[in-house]
Amino acid sequence: MKYNNSYYFSLIFLIAINSWCFSGYSQNFTQTIKGTVYDKNTELPLPGVTIILTGTNPLIGTISDNNGSYSIKNLPVSRYNIQASFIGYEVFNRENIMLSSAREMVINIFMEEKVYNAKEVIVKAYKNKALPINAIATVSARSFTVEETNRYAGSFGDPARMASNYAGVVSMSTERNDIVIRGNSPIGLLWKLDGVEIPNPNHFGVMGTTGGPITILNYNFLSQSDFFTGAFPAEYSNALSGVFDLNMRTGNKDRHEYWAQMGWNGFEVGAEGPIWKSKQATYIADIRYSMFEVASKLGLDFYTPIYSDFTFKLDFPSQKNSKTEVFAIGGKSLMKLWDSYNDSTEWTYSNAGEDITFGSGFACFSVSNTKFFNKKTRLKTNLSIIYSENTSKNDTFYLTPEIKVLQYGEKSKELKYSLSGKLKFNVSKKNYFETGYYLDVFDLSLKDSVYRNGGFQKLSNTAGTMTMYRHYLQMKHKFNAVLSFNFGVNVQYLFFNQSFSAEPRMGFIWKISNTHSLSLATGLYSQMQPRTVYFYQTQIGVNQYIETNRNLDFSKSIHVVLGYDYFINEDTRLKAESYFQYLYNIPVKKEGFPEYSLINAGGDYWVGRQDSLVNKGTGKNIGIDITVERFFKNNFYYLLTMSLFNSNYKGSDGIVRNTTFNQNFLVNILGGYELIVKDKNFVTFNIKNVFSGGKRYVPIDLVASSIAGETVYDWSNAYEKRYNNFFRTDIRIGYKINRRKASYEIATDLQNITNSKQPFLKTYDPTTNKVKSKLQFGFLPMLTIKVEF
Repeated sequence: MKYNNSYYFSLIFLIAINSWCFSGYSQNFTQTIKGTVYDKNTELPLPGVTIILTGTNPLIGTISDNNGSYSIKNLPVSRYNIQASFIGYEVFNRENIMLSSAREMVINIFMEEKVYNAKEVIVKAYKNKALPINAIATVSARSFTVEETNRYAGSFGDPARMASNYAGVVSMSTERNDIVIRGNSPIGLLWKLDGVEIPNPNHFGVMGTTGGPITILNYNFLSQSDFFTGAFPAEYSNALSGVFDLNMRTGNKDRHEYWAQMGWNGFEVGAEGPIWKSKQATYIADIRYSMFEVASKLGLDFYTPIYSDFTFKLDFPSQKNSKTEVFAIGGKSLMKLWDSYNDSTEWTYSNAGEDITFGSGFACFSVSNTKFFNKKTRLKTNLSIIYSENTSKNDTFYLTPEIKVLQYGEKSKELKYSLSGKLKFNVSKKNYFETGYYLDVFDLSLKDSVYRNGGFQKLSNTAGTMTMYRHYLQMKHKFNAVLSFNFGVNVQYLFFNQSFSAEPRMGFIWKISNTHSLSLATGLYSQMQPRTVYFYQTQIGVNQYIETNRNLDFSKSIHVVLGYDYFINEDTRLKAESYFQYLYNIPVKKEGFPEYSLINAGGDYWVGRQDSLVNKGTGKNIGIDITVERFFKNNFYYLLTMSLFNSNYKGSDGIVRNTTFNQNFLVNILGGYELIVKDKNFVTFNIKNVFSGGKRYVPIDLVASSIAGETVYDWSNAYEKRYNNFFRTDIRIGYKINRRKASYEIATDLQNITNSKQPFLKTYDPTTNKVKSKLQFGFLPMLTIKVEF
């Protein structure tokens, strides 16, 4: 199948609704902007804040009420700039908010207390429109909005694909959303959702990895969130490379609203609204199916991936200075890659085919309570249960002789119970303090085996529990309006094998002038190994095994980042960051495989495990990231990023080698323009160009493969060569139509219009005595249609 079938289903649906959504008449449509104003540190509501829509004539505005809430009604459909001001606080600005006719726009405002210098002179600086929400963040951090997640060409509403446009972030392939941050393995990435640490949030995700082809996360639920690429604060732990700190929005507290959507991520329907208006309790919920699963339910046969997922959130504010939130998210997926459906010329191997059946599941249920003790102190406590599973079956069949062999099977499950707490205390305008803890209990059942030497070898076969406790302290001190300092420490302990780590972290920000600033941050970071690695078995006899990886310590990394920000004008900035990372305690093979290091795992559909590992490997990442960004204004934006880096490692033999992620350079050029049609409709055009070094690989030893009759890799030359440099162009064209009680959005994503293809897999072909390549996806068109009402 050369084109995704959902493209054609979308086209049929587009034709069906075409006459409906375009048949309006010219009239003015209005809508509401509303939300709540909070103190950024304590998250307590702020009454009496002045909110205005800058650029309106006459000036439109309001004042937040006793609960911090505000509402501006009867606004014509358009884009607006919102500004909030309050005595003793920094002015808040958020620009280019698109207001549509179907749904009220909720903008929650977080304001930071202002600090004066000794002479009470305020340094008036340009506002960093990508400033992270996290109050402790110093460098390598930015916030992003839902609109950005869906705006960038090729993002498909996926936070990970969106983040690959940022400096220092490399996408591994066109087929998956694994991201390499500053040369690190994707395994080093931490996902947080509403304060809950979650495992791989992707369909067809493998336990221990962080990426996959399709995200389970739904951008319709996200509010403004943070993304970190290094030197992150002490509250983020058990991660080596970066952090997604995602926030879910709450439902509309005043009225019910609905949406339906179909596209790359599937067909979905959702709703939000009040549960009890008098108590301001709300809900938001959504369910989504893959287009292929919808087609199969209609009687059409597709031997392609199927998946489904759901998300909901309930919010219960209280009049007694507390609130309770409940959310759940989950998904299941099944993929059949069966060569038996194809001609032998299309098999994975020329002399053999594979029937691979793979399934994955993920679910998270969370309850949290936030207690506001006073105007300076709040405590948030969270209890969550998280489930993940993988099932796999691999049948191999041959032309000569004609036999079929079960080659590999897996049935692994993990149930995680997590209790966490976070106490925030705003000591004064200059001092902020925070402390918190995480207690995680993992209930594991890991079973997989492979057919070797005439019998099955059990790679893992365990059932038991693991417990880990973490605690952190962090504080921020503002010396004056131009200089601030933060310090923190995280400690974590794994009861399973007594692994322990104490990790100090610190950072400085110096605002040199109203347009220039310098920042510096450093810290120690550690991460437990993927749970499947601890329980990988060594066979010592017939049905006799030992687990040689049980005593592995945490992998660790030291980060040092120096950053410089220059605001060319109020809408354009230049940002440069240089960094150095030293990784140690990396698991490597004790003997017999000196090139192996777990530092290279995590970018595929599997984790390459080995037995008899020891924490003697090291690695280094060094580079510079440059960003030139023109924020959206006057109907256009652009983003230019460039990353130059080097990533290497040492195995057990002490030889320095490139990591598989050492692509050396990356350049992203993005831009977009928006055209307003008849004062209420919007046409958008977005383009993305990517130019990067190719992925490094282990070459195939042709002579040894010819003798063995199967693929044999030349590990003595591991990762010395790269695939060819990669250039790709993505385009997204959209049209948003506003009607009185509904809005319609139609977008076409043309991914990889340059049809660039990098090798996905290389194997030895014994019938031709040559190396055979399977390529990644080329050009992929996709329609997205969304209706809101």
